[in-house]
Amino acid sequence: MSSVLAGVLQLLALVVALGLAYRPLGDYMARVYSSPGHLRAEKWIYKAVGANPATEMRWPAYLRGVLAFSAVSVLFLYLLQRVQGGLPGSLGFSAIDPDQAFNTAASFVSNTNWQSYYGEQAMGHVVQTGGLAVQNFVSAAVGMAVAVALVRGFARSRTGELGNFWADLVRGTVRILLPISVIGAIVLVACGAIQNFAGIHEVGQFLGGSQQWNGGAVASQEAIKELGTNGGGYFNANSAHPFENPSPISNLFEIFLILVIPFALTRTFGRMVGSVKQGYAILATMVTIWLGFTALMMWTEFAHHGPAFDIAGGAMEGKETRFGIGGSSIFAVATTLTSTGAVNSFHSSYTGFGGGITMLGMQLGEIAPGGVGSGLYGMLIMAIIAVFIAGLMVGRTPEYLGKKLGSREIKFAASYILITPALVLGFTAVAMALPTPGNSMTNSGPHGFSEILYAYTSAGNNNGSAFAGLNADTQWFNTTTGLAMLLGRFLPMVFVLALAGALAEQRPVPETAGTLRTHKPLFTGLLVGTIVIVTGLTYFPALALGPLAEGLAS
Repeated sequence: MSSVLAGVLQLLALVVALGLAYRPLGDYMARVYSSPGHLRAEKWIYKAVGANPATEMRWPAYLRGVLAFSAVSVLFLYLLQRVQGGLPGSLGFSAIDPDQAFNTAASFVSNTNWQSYYGEQAMGHVVQTGGLAVQNFVSAAVGMAVAVALVRGFARSRTGELGNFWADLVRGTVRILLPISVIGAIVLVACGAIQNFAGIHEVGQFLGGSQQWNGGAVASQEAIKELGTNGGGYFNANSAHPFENPSPISNLFEIFLILVIPFALTRTFGRMVGSVKQGYAILATMVTIWLGFTALMMWTEFAHHGPAFDIAGGAMEGKETRFGIGGSSIFAVATTLTSTGAVNSFHSSYTGFGGGITMLGMQLGEIAPGGVGSGLYGMLIMAIIAVFIAGLMVGRTPEYLGKKLGSREIKFAASYILITPALVLGFTAVAMALPTPGNSMTNSGPHGFSEILYAYTSAGNNNGSAFAGLNADTQWFNTTTGLAMLLGRFLPMVFVLALAGALAEQRPVPETAGTLRTHKPLFTGLLVGTIVIVTGLTYFPALALGPLAEGLAS
């Protein structure tokens, strides 16, 4: 079997698996967020935190819950790292330096999971399981809660109430993420991923000495790392490490975990607004972009450009032979079109155009299908912009799902779109202008510029993957990427929730002959075009200086 055919078959198997899970998981999540009852375990949690799950919140109160919970999470995770040296199960590792502790706390709480450290040489069992793994659950649940609040804004009328943040947070964690993660961890253990609390031990004998590895609860953290579109690995090699991702089967399963909730949330959206066709339209947009990027990536990496490529069957540099080009390309696209950031190959070693594809996937806003929750609300924001553009074409006040999109709503949507590019391009420009940050680049020229552009693209879009080659463990990069992660996560949420509140207050607008049919293929095409034009072209000058220049020169 050729490597190209193997890659295509893997993609087909993945599509079938996602298709089988789409309807039952999407319907289940709709029931979870619409259920009036509470599980006994959930009631205990509400009592412990002093929350009343029956209290409806308007958007300012909902936002305060998001920000307060996240601020406490940052503080807790920061302190846990700073006292690591005195904790049991620290494996002899000392406390994390202040700048790196801040960066890591911001990273995991913002669902970015950017890592400027070697996990197996820095974090003990308590920090890994009691700190990082916990944030993998709750940071993902926060994103899902905000998405559900926006969906309620479309579904409700003449009220500013969006639900209860604490109830949405707990339900997302207890009823969705936790049970699926348990099943996922069992599957990964069966595939060969490790799951223990072993200490540091020597592995084998090599020329010049032996190699040391530490164990850990890897399979359980790997499951929620992918399912919650988090991405932070137990080991520095991340999902290229055989302890985290042992085989092609585990590789395909991890890609499935990355994509299953973001895609299924479109079904949840359709159910909650009372029209599954609207969910299908959003799904079709996501699938179109995802399949297009995957096909383009596989074509780019399989293309032959010389004897070395001919012998290897394509661009194998930086890729694991057990995954091949197909498995690596599918993973790279899945992880950068979502906010996952996990890697099973090193994106810096991809072809010039291949590296550009990973960057562009993040720069589109990670909405195809995007992170858990963040992908859905990001795509709905783009749908509002697309409807607005269509309204301008025909001279009609735009409407979406029975809600008029006036100046207030469009201002919220436009502000959402502008925040991340401003962060990414602003920090990149400052880093390139100053003398010190440039010293962290391994390469010069377009590839060196791509290293810094990728770092801030990953941080600002809450992705977390690294281009490799950049020494990001410096005070400058730890501080600035930490700020980019926090601002890139929570500032957009402000406008999402404000928009949700504005929509929920409106009276429903009856559908007329002039209403844009947003469940039709025409709208899907309009939405794809809007995404590419509005967000993609924003970064075109920067991409032209980096990966495009490198690709054209090769």
